[in-house]
Formats: sequence, structure tokens, C-alpha cells
Amino acid sequence: MSRNKKERSIGYPPIFTSFKPVGVAGRHLSNIILTIDEYEAIRLADYEGFNHDEASKEMNISRSTFTRLIEKARNKIAQMIISGNMITIDGGNIHFRSNIIKCNNCGHMFNISIDKELNSCPNCNSTELFNLAGNFGHGKCCAIYLNE
Repeated sequence: MSRNKKERSIGYPPIFTSFKPVGVAGRHLSNIILTIDEYEAIRLADYEGFNHDEASKEMNISRSTFTRLIEKARNKIAQMIISGNMITIDGGNIHFRSNIIKCNNCGHMFNISIDKELNSCPNCNSTELFNLAGNFGHGKCCAIYLNE
């Protein structure tokens, strides 16, 4: 019997969650799921330039687990590019350390810490806010519920 996977620590939720080839309707494509922890591995190693040791510490996982995670993520991205599949970021046993809030009124996006409560946009004072962590089913565990 395998043990439960350790919850992976994610800096913040992805802004974009679906990618596909131009000119092809998504309903005609195979969909590959890139888990949020695989996304975070790509972000840390390939975008931020962390080495595997630094990135594994950032995610609170072992270096060997990080290496397996990044290899799996890179393989999925290669499949998408080579085969022309759609890729969607979703799922995984994760916990966000911070959140991104988007104002639906002015389009301003900003990071908030877990312990910060936010009821209106600091840019335009609108209360029409979108919680990106909430988009992944994470609410009180990862971010403040807005307008409760």
C-alpha cells in the first residue's frame, strides 16, 4: 500500500490555465492535464531558473521527487507541442502560499498574502474581484474568501 502524497507548496495560482494550437477547436483535440504542482516545477526551474535543490525546498518536497515532477511536466509539454494537443492546468495535492486577485472592473491583478483580507480593488475600489486560488477549489485553506 502506498502512502499519501505530501501536499506540495505552490507560490501562487496560475493566471492562464489552458493552452491549445491556434486554429483548431478544443473539442477536436486530446487534452493533457498538467497538475498544478507540475506547473510549479516548470515555473521554478525553467522560468525562475532555480536549480532542483532550490526548487524542491521551495515546494517542500525532496529533490528526487522534484526531479520526477519536472520530467513528467516537461514530457507533457513536449507532447502538447509535438502532437498538437491541448493542455489544461488543474489538480494535484497542493497548498497555495499566496494568491492572485483580479479586478473584473479595471483588469488590475495583484498578489495578496494568505492572511490579508481584501474587499475592494486598490486601483479602482470595485468590489468585483476574482480569486484565482478559488478557481482551483481553494478557499479558506489558501486564500481569504472575498465578500463573505
